Amino acid sequence: MKKYQAKDSVATRQRAYPTLTLACEKCNQKKGTQEITVFLKKKPELLAKIQAQAKAPLKDATAVNATRLSLFERLKQFGLPVECGSGGLTKFNRTMRGLPKTHWLDAVCVGRSTPESIKTQGIRPLSIKATGHGCRQMCLMDENGFPRTKPKAKRFTHHFRSGDIVRAVVPEPLKHAGTHAGRMSAKANGCFTIATAKGTVTDIGKNYCRILQHADGYGYTLKGEAAFLPVP
Repeated sequence: MKKYQAKDSVATRQRAYPTLTLACEKCNQKKGTQEITVFLKKKPELLAKIQAQAKAPLKDATAVNATRLSLFERLKQFGLPVECGSGGLTKFNRTMRGLPKTHWLDAVCVGRSTPESIKTQGIRPLSIKATGHGCRQMCLMDENGFPRTKPKAKRFTHHFRSGDIVRAVVPEPLKHAGTHAGRMSAKANGCFTIATAKGTVTDIGKNYCRILQHADGYGYTLKGEAAFLPVP
């Protein structure tokens, strides 16, 4: 009797919490109310894959949700007008306002405070990409992984550093005369190489350069433009 009750309890739970998986409309209608084992009995490999996916732990989703909640609680301590919302609510807000599916418009439609009318004309979102500061070893380590020397740093007499976004105006009749904007590679002698949208320009003197953006480990892109800030 106990064994029967245990089996019945498991079956009840399985009916109450069915396995969810993505399926096209054709396959979904063909399956109907059949059990997955019956529907895919002629496709054992696909059945095994779906069942294995159903048993996989949701530790990644748990970590993301826990991090999001912790961040939300910490931001509230600063008194900022922070708001959270479900993915379903975000999609509902975006759909009701007739907006296309993009990441930045999803951010606009988060939460119940989303305004009824959203003006997007003329707005160009800025895409920010983490590029890092390179993988060069800055100092030597001991056997335990702790630094045993001071960081190795290039000594420049000028204030430019590799990775800075600069604007250079080179006058006539010098070589590469014109206006160039892009990321630069700094040299101690003050002659720089600038990677622009049209190509690489070499031997640009420091006196002709002006910094637009200091190297901060990020790349900035406007849609349809090169991966640096536009020339002002």
